[in-house]
Amino acid sequence: MIGKEQKIRISEIFGPTIQGEGPLMGLPTVFVRTGGCDYRCKWCDTLHAVDSAFRDEWTPMSVDEVWSNVELLSQGCPLMVSLSGGNPAIQPFAPLIARGKHDGYQFALETQGSIAQDWFAELDHLILSPKPPSSGMEFKPGELTNCITAARNGPRIAMKIVIFNEDDYAFARSVARDFKELPIFLQPGNHTPPTEEEALIDLEGILNRMRWLVDRVTSDRWFDARVLPQLHVLLWGNMRGV
Repeated sequence: MIGKEQKIRISEIFGPTIQGEGPLMGLPTVFVRTGGCDYRCKWCDTLHAVDSAFRDEWTPMSVDEVWSNVELLSQGCPLMVSLSGGNPAIQPFAPLIARGKHDGYQFALETQGSIAQDWFAELDHLILSPKPPSSGMEFKPGELTNCITAARNGPRIAMKIVIFNEDDYAFARSVARDFKELPIFLQPGNHTPPTEEEALIDLEGILNRMRWLVDRVTSDRWFDARVLPQLHVLLWGNMRGV
């Protein structure tokens, strides 16, 4: 008996636009954002893809339905597809990745590293974003290790950590020591909550944290870390679909 196809729970599909953060920053990308997450970070900027209050807005879609959207947006031009969320690692993405790679597309996954999947090995890029103390979530290094193991040397793997304060910075230093084989990207966070009406942004706070973070990294001679802004936040705040 052929099993029933698992649907992917979609919050939004949008692009092409640029990737706004991490190792692929600036790269033209179509985003497939899923609904649902096992975390509830205090400063989450994508609550519409996380909080169950929005679950009626999430659409269960087949691989064909998702891929039709990606092809329409990209006009059939193979580019990077970013699987994001929420936590996209919850979703059954293996068939979609196989479909897209057959057509010449590449795939990047952005996840906090709390759930490992065998299909991680089929990705081109795996960006792990362990959450620092300011998130209010507990970091479990064993879960991050499981994700790296699941990738089996398939994708390029990097870490991306949002920084708000000294505790977050100390956390990033500690994680970097434990996972020193991974390139690490540090980004000052945005305290402004999401809003439907305006692309609000705490620009002064972000720039202050950026300058502080640059000074902190250089004074500590932590030359393996790369400090980047969240470019999409600077351009569009927390607007959906950008």
